[in-house]
Amino acid sequence: MDLTTSEEYASQSKLLQEFTKVPSIDSAWVLKNNNDGISTAMFSISQPDLLANRTRKYSMYCHIKGAGTNSRDFQWSPFPTEMTGVSVIVPSPSGSKLLIVRNGEKGCPTKLEIVDQSHVEKEIHVGQSMHGPLYTDEWFHGISWNQEETLIAYIAEAPPQPRPVFSDSGYRKGDSSDEDCNTWKGQGDWEEDWGERYSKKGRPSLFVLDIASGEVRAAEGIATSLSVGQVVWVPPSSSGSQTYLVFVGWLEHNGFHNTARKLGIKYCSNRPCALYAIASPFERPETENKPVCDGKSDSAASAHNLTASISSAFFPRFSQDGKILLFLSAKQAVNSGAHNATDSLHKINWLSDWKMDKQLDVTEVVPIVMCPEDGCFLGLYCSSILSNPWLSDGCTMILTSAWRSTEVILSINVLSGKVTRITPEDSHYSWSALAIDGDNVLAVSSSPIDPPHIRYGRQVTPEGQTRRWTWDEVDSPLRTARDRVKSLLSHHSVTILQIPVANPSDDLSDGGKLPFEAIFVSCKDSSHSPTVVVLHGGPHSVSVSSYVKSSAFLASLGFNLLIVNYRGTPGYGEEALQSLPGKVGSQDVRDCLTAIDHVINEKLIDASKVAVVGISHGGFLTTHLIGQAPDRFVAGAARNPVCNLALMIGTTDIPDWCYMVACGTEAKKYASESPSPDHLRLFYEKSPIAHVSKVKAPLLMLLGGADLRVPVSNGLQYARALRERGGQVKIMMFPEDIHEIIM
Repeated sequence: MDLTTSEEYASQSKLLQEFTKVPSIDSAWVLKNNNDGISTAMFSISQPDLLANRTRKYSMYCHIKGAGTNSRDFQWSPFPTEMTGVSVIVPSPSGSKLLIVRNGEKGCPTKLEIVDQSHVEKEIHVGQSMHGPLYTDEWFHGISWNQEETLIAYIAEAPPQPRPVFSDSGYRKGDSSDEDCNTWKGQGDWEEDWGERYSKKGRPSLFVLDIASGEVRAAEGIATSLSVGQVVWVPPSSSGSQTYLVFVGWLEHNGFHNTARKLGIKYCSNRPCALYAIASPFERPETENKPVCDGKSDSAASAHNLTASISSAFFPRFSQDGKILLFLSAKQAVNSGAHNATDSLHKINWLSDWKMDKQLDVTEVVPIVMCPEDGCFLGLYCSSILSNPWLSDGCTMILTSAWRSTEVILSINVLSGKVTRITPEDSHYSWSALAIDGDNVLAVSSSPIDPPHIRYGRQVTPEGQTRRWTWDEVDSPLRTARDRVKSLLSHHSVTILQIPVANPSDDLSDGGKLPFEAIFVSCKDSSHSPTVVVLHGGPHSVSVSSYVKSSAFLASLGFNLLIVNYRGTPGYGEEALQSLPGKVGSQDVRDCLTAIDHVINEKLIDASKVAVVGISHGGFLTTHLIGQAPDRFVAGAARNPVCNLALMIGTTDIPDWCYMVACGTEAKKYASESPSPDHLRLFYEKSPIAHVSKVKAPLLMLLGGADLRVPVSNGLQYARALRERGGQVKIMMFPEDIHEIIM
């Protein structure tokens, strides 16, 4: 490394530190308060620790006071508190208690702490014989206090099944430790897992803690072929004399042609699931306390499928009066095979005297939008729902959803089905709801050049005008780091560009012919600055106009950013999304080139200074573009890229994805663990490796050594093939990282 390179590294690493100092606001809760007009908000924030390859977690508090008719005063705690060793925190419904979960390392007990406002009221150690660590991810995670704050339901890893153990003395009887020396490590009996992120984790199972006694019981009556998550209590007024739990269940036998395989579930909403109800294990009569054997149970207490009429149901939420059970459905993803698609919202009118033998009707509240009209609602695209999403009227739900290239906050009247966008329509910022404070909304907003800041939404009625939402910016301790970074980006601007589809074919649906978008982050003199084309993964993911540290850092170095939401991206209607399967490597590549041509023709960028970067399917597009259009890019960078579908089909945790993107609507018909020679040929032809001989641009590859989604072999094969042909490629390996490399 010469002196110039060394100085450049030093300068850029110092600059990067400024970006890593900006915390992310992960979640928030508004806690009830006995004082009228005052509420307390608790925020969970995080900050990357790049050297340790981990994320630091903190909590912050503030009091929200009314300061006149149309304003609020936020009084913050002076410093954040680092949550060292804490896996997750969950306040009780009243806000008077806090559950702190500390998941133990392998072989250590899980600690559940019940914290009062002044002290630790209870500390329960749950041994491995009862269950392993709690699930805290977005899919299976579910921790729910009952209304009386006496019981907590949660999802944790089921204890491992006993296996024969052999030592140097032969077969070992009894309960001696597995840590004994000279023990045979080949345990046999391989078990399927849920793929990426869930390797070596036990089956997600439902448990209930009785706080007073410290006793933990496993829920009974749940088939062992079911993985469970997202548990909630049925409100007391809606369950009569019996207390019930509602949870999401995923059948583990979801391989090709209903074979016994768990396909990867992270980022994949196309896995069939349903809502189930079951009685609390602490209130079940003794005569019904029967264990489930081999996944079967004839007990009256067996889990009851509430949504058998629909192929997908998740994120269950009861209305405040307990009369309505709301949930999202990804039935379009399940039915089509696309790993993400447009969501729909459904409800069940819950009977106060409901019993397990009664079937309840499912009705649709918000349908799937196929081809949206100009300026109208585009459909639901939600990655989560608040634990308490209700305004005080009890029938208005607040959701965050993608809306083309932005993220917006929506209000939904669950009685009428009316959907209203409540965040500004003329803003290029992205917005996300954090918590509800009565009739007000605590939110966070950001843009590619403006780090996250807290907003407080209120409904106002100006004199002579209709009722509308206004959003106050909240001054917070987070502002100092945010403002430093904002000053570095003060000479940049953000525009969301409408890109017409180039030469649309006649076989496209109307929605597939609609314009797509690109977010353009431009320097002050953009036409002379180098440009980086940024491509999202999925392909059914979306790049919204929010703050992303890595992209903002690139912009601060003097690059324009062209962030392309090619067709197939959620947020534009279902027809546009479904136009891509079967056409990857062609339609998505053309869309990217069309977007680049658009900014060149508008004289916004220099055509001779264009690089391209992408993650996962974005890496697929990156390596396709430098191969199919070799003279248009001066460099490329791909993180965990899909480079050869023919290789990936036998190594990935989601082989169905390979069939879907390559075969489209015929995917389910042809999908197999033993692909035919014709399909292997098709997979190869649609892959970047088919164009590797034409690549001219130098390529940087970042690979996660523990990636199960796009195994490291995919990137290494492409890199070696490129070197074989004289190409320039640099590989950076992150040996312990999965598909999400911590950046």
